[in-house]
Amino acid sequence: MSSPLLEQLIEAFRVLPGVGQKSAQRMAYHVLERERAGGQRLADALAAAVDRIGNCERCRDFSETPVCPTCSSASRDVHQLCVVESPADRLAIEQATGYRGLYYVLQGRLSPLDGIGPAELGLDRLASRLAEGEVSELIVATNPTVEGEATAHYLGQLARQYKVRPSRPTHGVPLGGELEYVDRGTLSHAFGSRSEMS
Repeated sequence: MSSPLLEQLIEAFRVLPGVGQKSAQRMAYHVLERERAGGQRLADALAAAVDRIGNCERCRDFSETPVCPTCSSASRDVHQLCVVESPADRLAIEQATGYRGLYYVLQGRLSPLDGIGPAELGLDRLASRLAEGEVSELIVATNPTVEGEATAHYLGQLARQYKVRPSRPTHGVPLGGELEYVDRGTLSHAFGSRSEMS
């Protein structure tokens, strides 16, 4: 019979994407056998992050402050707003391109079967930003998956309601791919050669 605490630790590791029973068990045993100090650092960092990291009031990205550093930066172009599905996608674009506009992080994509609609993605807040009149181009950088394309179509229609030009990164992003896994050169080229959405 195993320790209840060990079972809880194994089950806790399973919350991570792609981690099944065996992987979680290996991680738990590794921490207890060889990395107790590292495990404590992980626990402390995780507790602090869960406690202190929220979402930016303007863009919904992860932030320790009410408004994130990107949104509060005076050097960003307020006329361009790039919509991404996740903070990982925002980071990929930031690292791979010379984009200097602002972002809006959906924290997901439209998926009616999973109960994710416009309200869950904060599209009312996005509409409010577009209504302010500062944004002239909405760069829709959702992933080229079925749900991502449906979300892009919805966002394109939303942008047009507010007389904002919707555009989309074009060349090189594979259909069905995820932005955070596209290499920097491909993403940079795709982002630089975006086209207006039809």
